[in-house]
Amino acid sequence: MSRPRTPDTVGDQITALLTTFTLTSAARELVSRFVEADQAGALPLLLDVLELEREERRERRITRLRRASKLPPGKTFDTLKESRFPPALVRRLYELAEGDFVDEATNVLAFGLPGVGKSHAMCAVAQALVDRGHSVLFVPTYSLVQDLLVAKRNLELPRALRKLDAFAVILLDDLGYIQQSAEEAEVLFTLLAERYERRSVLLTSNLVFGEWTRIFRDEMATAAAIDRLIHHSAILEFNVPSFRAEEAEARGKRKAARPPEATP
Repeated sequence: MSRPRTPDTVGDQITALLTTFTLTSAARELVSRFVEADQAGALPLLLDVLELEREERRERRITRLRRASKLPPGKTFDTLKESRFPPALVRRLYELAEGDFVDEATNVLAFGLPGVGKSHAMCAVAQALVDRGHSVLFVPTYSLVQDLLVAKRNLELPRALRKLDAFAVILLDDLGYIQQSAEEAEVLFTLLAERYERRSVLLTSNLVFGEWTRIFRDEMATAAAIDRLIHHSAILEFNVPSFRAEEAEARGKRKAARPPEATP
């Protein structure tokens, strides 16, 4: 049962909403002027209209955030085959979808072999974060590294990093598929160092930490990159069979079970 609205609570809510809308003068004057004009009875109706405005603003913001995120539209919790994952892992994914880790600039690192569903799971978390109003960017790691290399060669790397800093969360998909040159490792490390303890990184990788020297090439740089990522992090291990391999096996069985076509 909802709590009845009293004139005081209605007025406070109206003032709070107007403040949220950055309508400073209206927040200061509107309620008191309605009361002075003996129109306090109209305040609940005004509050309803302002709440409608808040909801429409929220929906427009989420639409903008989703467009800017570049997230694959089909990879959500609705399409995630949760039965393939251990219950503890599924629970952890939904906990992350609440978004508390974003406020703490915590990283989320998802490890597993190709085809186990880690990218889909991280995209589902990221989609939920957008629904909660967080700014997210999904990008294949190799693609972002190439963009940063171009920016560096054009002497625009600081500007490119500032643009990325506008996103509370960056989802780097498939770490390990870069060309492993020293230049690429350098710009990737620079990005991770810039976001350290300030912004969150979601990352998927089929390479365990012991293999990251294949990316950063130098043991000192590898250790420094890992240290920055795991200092504040949640690590998820997707130790499940490849769904692509399972689907291929199922197709093979269906094909083998078909009766041979009759020859004329």
